[in-house]
Amino acid sequence: MIRIVFLDRDTLSPETVVRPPSYVHEMIVHARTRPDQVAERIRDADIVITNKVPVRADALAQATRLKLIAVAATGTDIIDLAEAKNRDIAVSNIRNYARHTVPEHTFALMLALRRSIVPYRQSVIDGRWQQAAQFCYFDYPVADLGGATLGIIGNGRLGQSVGKIAEAFGMTVLAAGRRGATNLKPGQTDFDEVLKRSDVITLHCPLTPETRGVISAREFALMERKPLLINTGRGGLVDEPALEEALDAGQISGAGFDVTDGEPPAADSPMMRIAARDNVILTPHIAWASREAIQALADQLIENIELFVAGTPRNLVG
Repeated sequence: MIRIVFLDRDTLSPETVVRPPSYVHEMIVHARTRPDQVAERIRDADIVITNKVPVRADALAQATRLKLIAVAATGTDIIDLAEAKNRDIAVSNIRNYARHTVPEHTFALMLALRRSIVPYRQSVIDGRWQQAAQFCYFDYPVADLGGATLGIIGNGRLGQSVGKIAEAFGMTVLAAGRRGATNLKPGQTDFDEVLKRSDVITLHCPLTPETRGVISAREFALMERKPLLINTGRGGLVDEPALEEALDAGQISGAGFDVTDGEPPAADSPMMRIAARDNVILTPHIAWASREAIQALADQLIENIELFVAGTPRNLVG
């Protein structure tokens, strides 16, 4: 009998249906798993499901039966891929399930910040409209997306979807090449040039050693148009102390983040220090989390496992 261990079921919403695989199996489901519990919980597993629980070399060394790690997400930086490969353990991930939900959240942040929706709403609640004694007031800036320039860093499926929506708004879209690249692909713009020319910059690249801190003090200094910075990708893409300093210095006009470097962020972290500012919106990593997207993820997760057991694996990584 195939033994499946799900390390963090609570990272999928309670209403999401995770159907059982269509073959004889035993599934052990844990709501959450601490790092110090991983090795013991996966020791006798044939298949492990994890969304955000790291599975590192020390745990893999003890999992002598393990054949597949099915990641319930797209990013696989939580897995020691090199060690998994050394031990002939396959790793699969989820693909293309968030093609609507992440771009929509990206634009929700973008629109709310460009039009100061959050501070205006709070000011109405606080009685400012009555104090103004006229039909409107101008306490916070309002700017259109139409005619603005959007810089996209990470031009995969999600970045391309964001670009199409931006064009519908009448924005000029610049797709950035890799930082430091000398040979650009067709349709790409030099990375530094994108930083200089954009009114809004949005991040959609995976977190790798090369992309960690892709936006830091050097990059903020290049942002001549004081853009909004939107991050619905991964928290580690942005140097968070540098982000706080850029906001303090007025190098950017605002920030809309759905991710932080370490989640949840510490109460005294840079992200929590800036979270209450009028020109900042921080949401708790829910850009991916529409009902439709999470159910599609769960369905694909089980299909990945079934196909692997059937000898026709898909979405393998590494």
